[in-house]
Amino acid sequence: MAWVLTTYGGPDAPIWVFIAGCMAAILVGAMAGYIMGAVISYTNAHPILVSLAMMIFLRGLGEFLTRGKDISGFPEYIQPLGHGSLLGIPVPLLIMLAAFLCCYIFLAHSRLGLITYLMGSNIEAVRYSGIHTRRSLTWVYTLSGVLCAVAGIVMMLRFNSVRVGHGESYLLITVLACFLGGVDPFGGFGRVVSVLLSLVILQALSSGLNLIGVNQHFSTAAWGLFLIAVMIFRWCWTRFKRRV
Repeated sequence: MAWVLTTYGGPDAPIWVFIAGCMAAILVGAMAGYIMGAVISYTNAHPILVSLAMMIFLRGLGEFLTRGKDISGFPEYIQPLGHGSLLGIPVPLLIMLAAFLCCYIFLAHSRLGLITYLMGSNIEAVRYSGIHTRRSLTWVYTLSGVLCAVAGIVMMLRFNSVRVGHGESYLLITVLACFLGGVDPFGGFGRVVSVLLSLVILQALSSGLNLIGVNQHFSTAAWGLFLIAVMIFRWCWTRFKRRV
């Protein structure tokens, strides 16, 4: 997206260039997700290893294309999308809520969403029932790539610049939010609303630390400690329920 904007006008790029850049970014995200899904579903490679390999490849490709530098010089009309508000609600927050709504509708009211839950519980049973699990799994990763592209667009609008590795600091937050939201790392269980509530809790924790004067860089460490505490609490709660 940044390449499209800087190549076709830079600060003077018309609105159609911005739209084309968004479409190009979403297409690249979908392609990356599709490749990951195809490799995982057709070769039975471990998803984490494939994800790490794709992350390393994209990071290296980004470093090569940008020479490790920031990309800036975008049109002024995109700034309200990153810093503006609508009816008092920040635009990035509205985009996030729209993404959550789309994910909720997809998981709760679509055939592929139901298949996603079933594959997470037992993919072999789903395959024996006659469902094309390879194609479905590829679609899931493709949609995940689209969401990643949307997140990248929002970050570009928010920072008004692009640099390789901007999103790496959110990796721990992503894992922590999903875990706190009750998403089973082994698949089959999880709700979109729970993940949204966990994000609200994490943001409240970060804001509370800032209000009491704690160093901003300590927030990440606090989130990590919070994750460990939650895992210990869940372990204790599981043992307690078994005894009862």
